[in-house]
Amino acid sequence: MERNAFLSRIRDATARGRAYPVPLNPEATADQAYVGGGDDPVATFLREWSAVGGKGVRAASLEDARSYLRDVIELHSVRSALCWPHPVLERFGLEEFLQEQQVEVRRWDWIEEQAPVQRWEQTFSADLGITSVDWAVAETGTQVLASRPGRGRSVSLLPPVHVTIVEPAQIVPDLFDLFGLLDEQKDELPSSLSLITGPSKTGDIQLKLTTGVHGPKEAHVIVVDAEF
Repeated sequence: MERNAFLSRIRDATARGRAYPVPLNPEATADQAYVGGGDDPVATFLREWSAVGGKGVRAASLEDARSYLRDVIELHSVRSALCWPHPVLERFGLEEFLQEQQVEVRRWDWIEEQAPVQRWEQTFSADLGITSVDWAVAETGTQVLASRPGRGRSVSLLPPVHVTIVEPAQIVPDLFDLFGLLDEQKDELPSSLSLITGPSKTGDIQLKLTTGVHGPKEAHVIVVDAEF
């Protein structure tokens, strides 16, 4: 595109954006701006997650959750999956389940011990990434993933499809609640904290919204609304 025409499009888009100003309250505090997760934080989380292009389900049982994951595996012809070692995933029986589906399990703590060439070959060729979360935020439909030994962020970023398995107890009502939790753990914060709200998107290319450029094209959440 010719330079002047490109700049003209940016000017026009900026002018249109001014028609929708966001009022700022300089006196806003956590108490004044607190939204919360409503009467049903799980429903709020899934509603907000879906509103930004995420997919997901509230599974009434462990079998329902496994059925949803089975459908994702079949739809995308998954043959290999990067996985975190995580208590929620262990209780889910993830590794055994994937093996039953004839999916190769690539645990991140195993991959971390390999030479760089092998590590990246296995990471970039994986069909699916599966994690749990440290927390999820109902207000915004956001997953919060902390990078720790054995739980690298590549698992949620590099495969074309990402699935997160969540328990209701991991969901906090509001973003301010998350900040409170982080403040309590400020002496033990991880090297990286990812806040994921829907699949990857960018509007940098000719001001057109594109999905999947900087991360997974499809992002799923399974909230297992039962003890397991």
